[in-house]
Amino acid sequence: MKKSKLFIFGVALLAVLMISCHSKRNKLVNSWKITAVEAKMPLSDSAKHVILTSGNLTFTKDGHVTGYLQRPITDGTYALTKGGKSLVIKDETGTPYPCESTITDDKLILDLKEMKVTLTKI
Repeated sequence: MKKSKLFIFGVALLAVLMISCHSKRNKLVNSWKITAVEAKMPLSDSAKHVILTSGNLTFTKDGHVTGYLQRPITDGTYALTKGGKSLVIKDETGTPYPCESTITDDKLILDLKEMKVTLTKI
């Protein structure tokens, strides 16, 4: 009897976790434009200008991402974990860009090792 209650509790907990991650993923699926860059390491003004003018990301429901972050991403993938607080973007060569993420209805903040970028929904 105890095992069946524990099993039901486990299934319910898993369902809640999946729903919470899914809702964050739904907020992420869209096109985003980089609107602010805060460098954590030395970053030239020209590099910052390129990121601000070219920087955009488009996330799809099937886990793909395209755009420009620190370099062009033509066929990347992404994984959102920890209830939407951790995002790993991989470019087409498999290079990972792990970051802490904050997702709201119209803002996306990515805290990378090199910089913190703020994106606004297009």
